[in-house]
Amino acid sequence: MFVRFAAATVVLMSLAAPAAAQQVVTDQTMMVGKAQSVVERLRSDPHMESNIASLLGRARAVLIIPDLVKGGFILGAEYGTGVLLTRDGSGSWSGPAFYSVASGSVGLQIGVQDAEAMFLIMTEGGLRAVMDNRFKAGADAGVAVLHVGAGAEAATTLNAGADIYAFSKAVGAYGGASLEGSAILPRHSWNAAYYGGNPAPEDILIARRLDAPQASRLRDLLAR
Repeated sequence: MFVRFAAATVVLMSLAAPAAAQQVVTDQTMMVGKAQSVVERLRSDPHMESNIASLLGRARAVLIIPDLVKGGFILGAEYGTGVLLTRDGSGSWSGPAFYSVASGSVGLQIGVQDAEAMFLIMTEGGLRAVMDNRFKAGADAGVAVLHVGAGAEAATTLNAGADIYAFSKAVGAYGGASLEGSAILPRHSWNAAYYGGNPAPEDILIARRLDAPQASRLRDLLAR
């Protein structure tokens, strides 16, 4: 009897193990994996790789949006979730903080477009504008954002002196990723689920009180 009970227990535990392992793959870890794929694809794009490589080495931060969706009819909207990482003076990248980006517009537009975008934030002012959600004021944010599309000349791009450079790769037609008029807000529930507790974005990005070993691959790609 005991042997049969023990055998049944072992079987039940073996059946439960895969379910427990699946629970480790959360929305947050999937988002970090998607962000990693975006960096890999954009860095290997012949139209962008040289610019991205040159700018990353002196960037203050990077905001990566794997799925930036734009669509609507007359009244349009643009939204997505992504990660923000900061770089310190030694070249070390922080763990990811989760942010959402959303904006609305009125104009003649139809259909749904999807893009992956990476915003290279070059200045402290650009970083503060993102973290303080000042882009909802549009041009009043006082931060220059330059979109880098296919065929952009490296000399023009790198000498523009923008606070933020936007790189995007689209599925279908896409007018380019822009932050103007956008609300950029931390996803506190996602940060809490990923790190535990109730961390503020500053704890992750500025003070760096929290570690994210799951994001080591993403940080390695940015540091190359």
